[in-house]
Amino acid sequence: MIRALYTAASGMSAQQANLDTIANNLANSATAGFRARRLQFEDMIYQNIITPGTAQSQQTVSAGLQIGLGTRSVATEMVQTQGNFNQTGSPFDLAIQGAGFFQVSRPDGVLAYTRSGNFHMNNQGQITTADGDILLPAITIPSNASAPTISQYGVVSVTLAGQTTPTQLGTIQLATFANPGGLSSIGGNLFEPTGSSGNAITDTPGGNSGVGTLQQGYLENSNVDVVEEFVQMILAQRAYESNSKVIHAADDMYSQVNNIIR
Repeated sequence: MIRALYTAASGMSAQQANLDTIANNLANSATAGFRARRLQFEDMIYQNIITPGTAQSQQTVSAGLQIGLGTRSVATEMVQTQGNFNQTGSPFDLAIQGAGFFQVSRPDGVLAYTRSGNFHMNNQGQITTADGDILLPAITIPSNASAPTISQYGVVSVTLAGQTTPTQLGTIQLATFANPGGLSSIGGNLFEPTGSSGNAITDTPGGNSGVGTLQQGYLENSNVDVVEEFVQMILAQRAYESNSKVIHAADDMYSQVNNIIR
């Protein structure tokens, strides 16, 4: 019975982590470019009461008697489905149609990556995130420029005062990874590469590396499926309740054993 208590407790702990993950997904259902996560579990060590394959006689072997000791959460998987596009009309709102990520430079100079394309222009004319991280390659919009346009291939053009022909200022590049699910979320809609994700592979939008293309005046919504999250929440709640009942049953059985001993 003591073993059952700890086994069921591991199930409750795992479902609590599962619920925490679901709660974070739902909390970010309106966050532009957010990627939902799924918690992954694995069973824990087994006690071999009778080892499978043990010889019972010269002609027979045992199927074994193994009792598992519960479960644990081991990883979170980032869901890579494309979010829906929301038209905003803002010239610095960009959505990626494809697998790429925007590259930004943080205040400490470290590179980070994001799917959130709600960019702004700072007081120096640079295109930045809402937190002030500079979009790379850095592009500066002159103060006398108007009608900024960003093509699906990342080319940034403006019309300068006194001119009628658009002037190209530079080209936005995107990054992709061998395993984008291995990126580390650091908050602020940002990701950092890890040994699991591999190094960034940069290319211009529309290139052969599969980074995708850009859509000016659109934002990619979160890819959280609210209905699916509610279903997963109900399943997590039921699993938690089931493990709780196992604890109550094991405790009751242990109490009865104690009464017999007395």
